[in-house]
Amino acid sequence: MFIVVGLGNPGKEYECTRHNIGFRIVDFFVDQNNFSKFRHSKKYNAFVSEGLIRDSEALIIKPQSFMNLSGTSIRTIIDFYKLNPTSDLIVVSDDADVKIGQIKIQKGKSSAGHKGVQSIIKEVGTKEFTRIRIGIDSEDPAYRIPALQNGLEDVVLKNFTESEEKVLKNVISEACEHIKNIISSDKF
Repeated sequence: MFIVVGLGNPGKEYECTRHNIGFRIVDFFVDQNNFSKFRHSKKYNAFVSEGLIRDSEALIIKPQSFMNLSGTSIRTIIDFYKLNPTSDLIVVSDDADVKIGQIKIQKGKSSAGHKGVQSIIKEVGTKEFTRIRIGIDSEDPAYRIPALQNGLEDVVLKNFTESEEKVLKNVISEACEHIKNIISSDKF
């Protein structure tokens, strides 16, 4: 069994923000792959969907705690199903160090300051899980990460621009293909 976690913040006000690209990707994945509708699990404090990818069972998870506490839900699920995060966990998250339109897939890397990923590392006790990092760094000077004066929060909680949304359509589809390929292969 695989656990695919899309990271984001719960609530309508965060729905289209840069920080919620993980939620958007797993929503699209569920719709495109005939998975069950998301249902809220109080036990896991997450929305959960289930399905099969090429005969491999997968749970798609959207933690409903705020980003910085995402690991608590994931730890509960991993413990319940007795899974190995090293081989069974895929985390989809935004990444301010990656340009919009780019996707990076890694295993065993640090959180690079991403508090949601850091929470997962802390709770599951390892950084040796697969990450799909979705670029949110913009070409628009108002959204440029290096030029920030008030911190990263100013950017990650903003919506994407209209031109960026056009780019994201391809990125979301590509990220979903990566999820399927990771699940269906025996190695990263």
